[in-house]
Amino acid sequence: MVAAGVPGVIAHVREGDREWDLASGVADVTTKRKAQIDDRVRMGSVTKTFVAVVMLQLESEGRLSLDDTVDRWLPGVVRGNGNDGRKITIRMLLNHSSGVPEYLQDEAIFRSYFATGDYDRVWTARELVNSAMKLPPAFAPGTDALYSNTNYVVAGMIIKAVTGRSVQAEVTRRIIHPLGLRRTTFPERDPSIHGAHLEGYLSNHYFDYQNVTRFSPSFADAAGAIISTPRDVATFHHALFTGRLLPPAQLGELTTVVQSTSLPEIRNGLGFGLSEICGQETWTKDGEFPGYTSESVTSRDGTRQVVYSINSVGLKDEKARAVQRAVEDLKEAVFCS
Repeated sequence: MVAAGVPGVIAHVREGDREWDLASGVADVTTKRKAQIDDRVRMGSVTKTFVAVVMLQLESEGRLSLDDTVDRWLPGVVRGNGNDGRKITIRMLLNHSSGVPEYLQDEAIFRSYFATGDYDRVWTARELVNSAMKLPPAFAPGTDALYSNTNYVVAGMIIKAVTGRSVQAEVTRRIIHPLGLRRTTFPERDPSIHGAHLEGYLSNHYFDYQNVTRFSPSFADAAGAIISTPRDVATFHHALFTGRLLPPAQLGELTTVVQSTSLPEIRNGLGFGLSEICGQETWTKDGEFPGYTSESVTSRDGTRQVVYSINSVGLKDEKARAVQRAVEDLKEAVFCS
């Protein structure tokens, strides 16, 4: 991947009882500090897997039902321009079949960071959802399954409504601390990455490597603000698929798939997508945050895993294709042997 043009990459690989941590390239293009296996990164939408598991734990405790409507917990929050929280369930949020529009389509959110350079700008979850409510639904609830970050911002708000604690606090209490994920944090407002980390770079028409490491996590909230390492994410997903975090009924819910009607190749579980590599069922979640790209791929029984992170997004076409080929080679080396 480094040969293809990314500054640095770190990865964790599992094959049965054997595990490897890998690092290549640089953490910082200015100082040339080498990437290290325990460097932290912003995991982006891999965050959604943490949020989905907390929601399923709450269901297992009888504190909510996946069939509860959004309005049951957040009356009137998802409303306007044809959006209606009375017709959308928690399950629809988690598998992206709600039709709730994407808040990132609101250019004001991007402008608040990239046009002004105010990377400390804080958005509340309610503000992000209100931005989405300016748009009509992408489709009627339950008729398709297309990705929207707004789904998980709303899910995070529901977790707070149910527990009285923020989604960040619940993920920390229920997953990060019990599993000993020492390099994983879920910040709400702090724009810095504390401890050793990869610097994050944005490639665009003006810069090959624009440093965007300092960035408000409120930009992504429950949809993508977690900071972690490939090893910590692999530890979490291994614990999940080997039955340590959810009862069988809830793990069954997580792996129950809804298929997109407009893009049949999309098969969504709760927090993860279902795919196949060399005939093996794999549960996958990728994630992007300004400056970072990550992906986690785990076999259904947890015996094989690939989790990697690179410190760049927005690579131009030729580099992007070369990086994708390298990613596919890594996955096949683990899942096709």
